[in-house]
Amino acid sequence: MTPVRPVAGPAADRRGARGLLWVVARREMAVKLRDRAFIVSGVVMLVLIGAALVVPALLSGGPDRVAVLDARTADVVEAAGAEAVATSSDDAATAAVRSGDVDAAVLPDADSPTGLRVVALESVSSVLVLGVSEASPVELLEPADADPLVAVFAPLAFGILFMTTSLLFGLSIAQSVVEEKQTRVVEILVAAVPVRTLLAGKVVGAAALAIAQTAVLAAVALGGLALSGRADALPAELLPSLAAAVGWYVPFFVAGFLLLAGMWAVAGALVSRIEDLGSTTTPVQLVVMLPFFATVFVNSPGPALTALSFVPFSAPVAMPVRMVLEGGVPVWQPLTALALLVVGAVAVVLVAARLYEGSLLRTGGTTSLRQAWRRR
Repeated sequence: MTPVRPVAGPAADRRGARGLLWVVARREMAVKLRDRAFIVSGVVMLVLIGAALVVPALLSGGPDRVAVLDARTADVVEAAGAEAVATSSDDAATAAVRSGDVDAAVLPDADSPTGLRVVALESVSSVLVLGVSEASPVELLEPADADPLVAVFAPLAFGILFMTTSLLFGLSIAQSVVEEKQTRVVEILVAAVPVRTLLAGKVVGAAALAIAQTAVLAAVALGGLALSGRADALPAELLPSLAAAVGWYVPFFVAGFLLLAGMWAVAGALVSRIEDLGSTTTPVQLVVMLPFFATVFVNSPGPALTALSFVPFSAPVAMPVRMVLEGGVPVWQPLTALALLVVGAVAVVLVAARLYEGSLLRTGGTTSLRQAWRRR
């Protein structure tokens, strides 16, 4: 019987292209995981996260000082890890809170299920509330409209995470491309792998590592908050919007990284030597850093932050920040912003693919965008 041979066709070509793509992606990841600079930078970022959790606790000046009226309340406060300060009356305890002599006061309250209430100026540690009793009411003498720490921390957290990851892995893509050109390895690669498949494999490999590193850093940060007890200090009303912001950050990060990854690959393909890489990567670095600084400086709800949350290059940072600062946004807004970002990413990747294809095999200097677009 004559053996049946597989019939070649578009489906087989697609399967072959997907196989080559994953080969390139795995190669990129393997090379990166053996890179000492990559490992050191990851360890440094983990150390910085640990320092951000530990140093504030060391500089906090000790436990909260809490005004009390009797020995029983003092025992409850000290059991919660705070320092009890005896005062003579409710008015004296309230005056001490207003003047800043104490951080809070725990006073008798006949209407409370626990017989106690917590008094503070603008905010009170949830650790203290949980230590006294979750059922104890909290009275804020001068409640703030927004937590200033959150207004500063949210843009920095989302912005630094996106910026550092994009720069680290983006520069890696550009360096990988130009090193292959400089050593002539690329001529062997394109003989076996279509140029666009090579580009896709590099982007997929870098994106997979970027997502994995981001997940590790986030897990370490959340675990550190839980172990240090600092997560309990977050206002309870902030937690739903923070959870939503973190959830939405994932698809925004993926689409934003893919948008930038194509630009980094083109920046590497336009030059023939590592020494010339700065001339083509500087514009991409500005595209990464300017939205970050814009979001950090516009760290309050308003038209400027709203506009930044819909611009593709700044949306991965600005939209999650808005969710935290505004306590949530209508669901159609992140959906619209994400759709605009995806459309922008597809457009940039398509343009980048043509420029990459037109410049990858050019040597002898820096290729202009016009020359790369013409492919000849």
